[in-house]
Amino acid sequence: MGQDQTKQQIEKGLKLYQSNQTEKALDVWTKVLEKTSDPGGKFRVLGCLITAHSEMGKYKQMLKYALAQIDTAREMEDPDYLTEGYLNLARSNEKLCDYQKTVSYCKTCLDMQGTTVSLQLNGQVCLSMGNAFLGLSVFQKALESYEKALRYAHNNDDKMLECRVCCSLGNFYVHLKDYEKALFFPCKAAELVNDYGKGWSLKYRAMSQYHMSVAYRKLDRLPDAMECCEESMKIALQHGDRPLQALCLLNFADIHRCRKDADKAFPRYESAMCIMTEIGNRLGQAQIYLGVAKCWLLQKDLDKAQESLHRAEELAEELGNKLCTLKVCCLSEGMFRSRGQGEQLRQQVVKLLQCVEELELYCGMCGESIGERDQQLQALPCSHIFHLKCLQTNGTRGCPKCRQSSMKPGFV
Repeated sequence: MGQDQTKQQIEKGLKLYQSNQTEKALDVWTKVLEKTSDPGGKFRVLGCLITAHSEMGKYKQMLKYALAQIDTAREMEDPDYLTEGYLNLARSNEKLCDYQKTVSYCKTCLDMQGTTVSLQLNGQVCLSMGNAFLGLSVFQKALESYEKALRYAHNNDDKMLECRVCCSLGNFYVHLKDYEKALFFPCKAAELVNDYGKGWSLKYRAMSQYHMSVAYRKLDRLPDAMECCEESMKIALQHGDRPLQALCLLNFADIHRCRKDADKAFPRYESAMCIMTEIGNRLGQAQIYLGVAKCWLLQKDLDKAQESLHRAEELAEELGNKLCTLKVCCLSEGMFRSRGQGEQLRQQVVKLLQCVEELELYCGMCGESIGERDQQLQALPCSHIFHLKCLQTNGTRGCPKCRQSSMKPGFV
């Protein structure tokens, strides 16, 4: 199959895919992959297969095609294609929650000396790196990466990238419990979809609605949370977006738990777990175990709560997600305290303090914790984060944390 025929068949597959005939599109693309003699066409069809398998939640297949894409790029000796291949490899590992590998492949992309074509991918690389750092609970580096991605989006007038970064920033501020910002950013993403998204995939609308729903739930605006989540789930079902379906089910379960309706929460946690396990989202599984543990605590079943917390902790430690470990410690501490289990309580307090120290989640001005309760935060240009009230009250000439770092003695 030559260059022209390859191009025609790829376009045929795209039309099928855009009309939700996914299996037919995959069949067309797979045949192109087997028969084409055009390296550029092969690279492009692998890109189509990567995108499709990502949206279906088939991340191991996505990884396989990303590796094939890198082999093709090497044969062509094209740095732009190679950069794109490494970006897809980073994304595949991000989806599989292999965050250290994601960071490593993103750095490889940024180190490559391609043309302006590959430089335009740098925003997407920074977004993937930010998501990986967030998965590792390295908040300052996550924020630095997101802000770089946002600058690339603005410089290239890339509204789709800006929309995706805004959703990730919403997720970032959910973790740090600044729920006003957690709502602001996905609302900004929804505005971008309304203003510019006429020809975009509906997944952008679904994504912004999901992140708005999480923020509304955190703000205890449960009817708004339910409405946005239903909108997101409707689109996810229409498009066979399994990863988003799992996230929506988890959020539905959390909404019912917030309403103290465990009978409705448990089956939704179970459905979410089935999909999360199928697609390999281990961080999602850990979050489900945390939600289930909170439900068991509502029902005063401390043994079952402890079992769920143990499973969440195992997954969190496997992934290197320190924030999830901290949440387990907080819940376990309360449980051991209520049971009067002194030795276990002491162990949890030590572990909790160690987690807080490792996360560096404290304001460099007042010294109090960040992320314990809903408080407005402000990031300075260096990406260090403070309580907004501390900056407003005390003012600052530059960043206090950066000043402290520059005063530390150097080591050879």
